[in-house]
Amino acid sequence: MRTPSISAPARRIALPLGLAALSATGLFVAAVPADAAGHGVSWNRSCAVVTTVDHAYCNALHVTSVAEHVNAKGVTPNATPSGFGPSDLLSAYNIPANGGAGQTVAVVDAYNDPNAAADLAVYRAQYGLPACTVASGCFKQVNQSGGTSLPRGNSGWAEEESLDLDMVSAMAPNAKIILVEASSTSMTSLGTAVNTAAKLGATEITNSYGGGESSSDTSYDTSYFNHPGIPITVSSGDSGYGVEYPAASKYVTAVGGTALKRDSSSRGWSESVWFTSSTEGASSGCSAYDAKPTWQTDTGCTKRTVADVSAVADPATGVSVYDTYSQATGWMVFGGTSVASPLIAGVYADAGSHSASVPASIAYAHTSSLNDVTVGSTTTCTPAYLCTAEVGYDGPTGLGTPNGLTAFTG
Repeated sequence: MRTPSISAPARRIALPLGLAALSATGLFVAAVPADAAGHGVSWNRSCAVVTTVDHAYCNALHVTSVAEHVNAKGVTPNATPSGFGPSDLLSAYNIPANGGAGQTVAVVDAYNDPNAAADLAVYRAQYGLPACTVASGCFKQVNQSGGTSLPRGNSGWAEEESLDLDMVSAMAPNAKIILVEASSTSMTSLGTAVNTAAKLGATEITNSYGGGESSSDTSYDTSYFNHPGIPITVSSGDSGYGVEYPAASKYVTAVGGTALKRDSSSRGWSESVWFTSSTEGASSGCSAYDAKPTWQTDTGCTKRTVADVSAVADPATGVSVYDTYSQATGWMVFGGTSVASPLIAGVYADAGSHSASVPASIAYAHTSSLNDVTVGSTTTCTPAYLCTAEVGYDGPTGLGTPNGLTAFTG
């Protein structure tokens, strides 16, 4: 069983043997025997798993076993790319269309995607979303200090950036977007990018990356993630039971992951914990360092518990994304909690301004306005709710998934 957190002084992720062997190359491919419908699914991690002290890696999972049934590149009228699109996601989470007006969502990632603006234009045109361009002032791409001299390109992180931009667009198509690109995967660079996003007027900030915990985390909290009134969403991680930082920060909304499927219920959808194996699924557990927020009341962790809320993350029920940088193929399907974090940031943008100092607390006051996920687990742990879905709060899915905007408003 993977331990919930990694002790200082090393800031490292505990890896399965095969994953550790390939972490330096980023070529790890997960082969899944079958999903609930009996279809085999495989994927690879867009970013190499990083075990270096005080560094992070992205949580995007590129699905490699789905045959794309539209043109690989470009807008294809009257055809639908593989994976869930904006209308599916709005329906699943009961979110009004055309949201986000007056809001500015910042996407924080490492390295440069030189095709970000062009690829975003294709995604939005494909799905009939309003254009969001540099020329119109809707889209801005800056370095970690807010300047225009962008860092070096990286094809793996570019996939992450396209995923984040597309998911924000899907949920909040009328919001402005700022892409802030850190110069490296260090927590200081990524944290500086978060601060820059806030300085540039972001009303929501999404972060789809994480690394192991360390005793430095509480200082990072103060230096980078304490921005009162700004929802800062962070993916919980894709490695099953165990905690990543900055998802463990008491100032952020930690976003777990589900498998999302259509069904015949009144909602029209069902969700369960995203699980592939004991080391592949929505990450969760107890922080070793971050204090428990006053608004979090579960009793199994004396410190911060991950996650708060959740959204779709299972690669077997993945989303459509458009990316063409380097070896990318155009239309692709992605999973991972990297999907869930920008989706929730988009929901916060749809909800509008936020009076709560830490917007994650809003959901805890409106639990009945979420879809409670009660099925599935990532492994066996004690207490069980830290890795197994239950009625009410649990680790992998938090309080549940969006059911309208109430749990994100206030």
